[in-house]
Amino acid sequence: MRTHYCGLIDEALIGETVTLCGWVNTNRVQSHVVFTDLRDHEGVAQVVVDSDMGALFQAASGLSAESCVRVTGIVRARQAANDKIRSGRVEVLAAEIEVLNKAEPLPFHAHENAGEETRLKYRYLDLRRPEMQRMQRTRIRLVQALRRWLDAGGFQDIETPILTKATPEGARDFLVPARLHPGEFYALPQSPQLFKQILMVAGFDRYYQIARCFRDEALRADRQLEFTQLDMEFAWVRERDVQDAVEGMIRDVFAEVAGVALEAPFPRMTWAEAMRRYGSDKPDLRIDLELVDVAELVKDGGFAVFAGPAADAHGRVAALRIPGGASLSRKQIDEYAAHAAKYGSKGLAYVKIGESGEIASPIQKFFDEHQFAALLRHVGAGHGDIVFFGAGAYGTVSDFMGAVRLKAGRDFGRVAEGWRPLWVTDFPMFEWDDEAQRYVALHHPFTAPAVDDIDDLRANARTAVSRGYDMVLNGNEIGGGSIRIHRPEMQRAVFELLGIGAEEAEAKFGFLLDALKYGAPPHGGIAFGIDRIAALMAGTESIRDVIAFPKTTSAQCLMTGAPSPIPDAQLAEVHVRVREAG
Repeated sequence: MRTHYCGLIDEALIGETVTLCGWVNTNRVQSHVVFTDLRDHEGVAQVVVDSDMGALFQAASGLSAESCVRVTGIVRARQAANDKIRSGRVEVLAAEIEVLNKAEPLPFHAHENAGEETRLKYRYLDLRRPEMQRMQRTRIRLVQALRRWLDAGGFQDIETPILTKATPEGARDFLVPARLHPGEFYALPQSPQLFKQILMVAGFDRYYQIARCFRDEALRADRQLEFTQLDMEFAWVRERDVQDAVEGMIRDVFAEVAGVALEAPFPRMTWAEAMRRYGSDKPDLRIDLELVDVAELVKDGGFAVFAGPAADAHGRVAALRIPGGASLSRKQIDEYAAHAAKYGSKGLAYVKIGESGEIASPIQKFFDEHQFAALLRHVGAGHGDIVFFGAGAYGTVSDFMGAVRLKAGRDFGRVAEGWRPLWVTDFPMFEWDDEAQRYVALHHPFTAPAVDDIDDLRANARTAVSRGYDMVLNGNEIGGGSIRIHRPEMQRAVFELLGIGAEEAEAKFGFLLDALKYGAPPHGGIAFGIDRIAALMAGTESIRDVIAFPKTTSAQCLMTGAPSPIPDAQLAEVHVRVREAG
């Protein structure tokens, strides 16, 4: 139907007849000429129809936005050039215009700042916009570059099942009723974790897959019910073997797709150091603010809110100095406290030091002059600064003070330009769940502990370190992995520590335990979030922008109306009955 793409015509075609197909981007009707910008996925071409062309002029004058049009005409030089685009020095003098499909009045126009719900309902119109085309193409180039790198590196692309066994990994499974097995269900995979480990047992050595994964959990800007990850596994490896290989991959892919040179090698930081300095296991190193522990300076003070956690082995009292923060009003300070509360804070203390050294603080009265001066010296506070303090359980304080740090970095313009990658290593093996009164796996239950001795692991479970590692970029975890447990007796011991008894372990993971008995090699791997990496490359904060058909934060597809009720007859075929809640 066409001879050329709209965005690719240029001066080399002057004098030639071309046929273009596309959507009407804009249509400017003047008394003696109609200028139509015709758009396809390669860009825009200007089409011109003069008033002396009679019926053709009338047809061009009536073109509606986003109508599908086929134009045949002669390429000529453009009087007013637009050097921002390839086709900007030429235009097409139309000889024929065919309307292939006239568009009805639009729910929104490409240049409008339409609300996200409207954009998602009419996603096909949203995806036509050049900005959305750019972001989708970024994702496409990312996946292509990854595949080229992996194929060249000897990795084997192997598909794993979508309908599989329910083996919860921390989030809820999506369940699928099995019609041929009444009362039984498949689960959609949260990841290909167990299958890729079994592939290592099977001798495939280096595996990868661009895998679709499903988790029935709350949605936000960087999370979807269904998502795509680059899944990788290596046999006969230690941590650095995996890390060095994938670091090289990420560095090469960022250079190719985004034109970004990431530093080499990536810096490394233990989980404990990351939490201590930044209050996060995915610290944004572009922000130069750091947390400072002050428990030793406040444990003997008269402020019980600080003294209690300071004396608790599992407590924390941390300070964050913000240079120039004395400019914050009381209302703005309250906004910081409200922000911290979202992450578990029960209060955010502060000391504000004016430009002349005057102090405003609700906690100064609890300390004598020498204690207070020592506290300010320890955190490096000076004129014009504000210092925020958090106290409580170590993890909770780290979470909300880390969130305050990020907010302060943005508010005070302390987010440096560029890209700051990081390896975070030596994660805790377990977390203690007070509500359930048991340990939970910090990564997943198949991550190997740093110790090989099972008795040692049992005796020191609360402080045990895993062989897990995450790759972080600009405060985003883009990849997470570990060396896996490859001995069945260690896997059973970890299950026991997680409260999974022998009978339950056999029912849920018996196939894995069996596989580990037959010569499973040491192995490890990593999974990268394709959606998250694409969003970073495209310069958007929401992964919904780089997913063609995402769900809303309420887990709906506004375009198709999913999820939707299913007729009783269809439910009966899969032996399911819907019961009213309550």
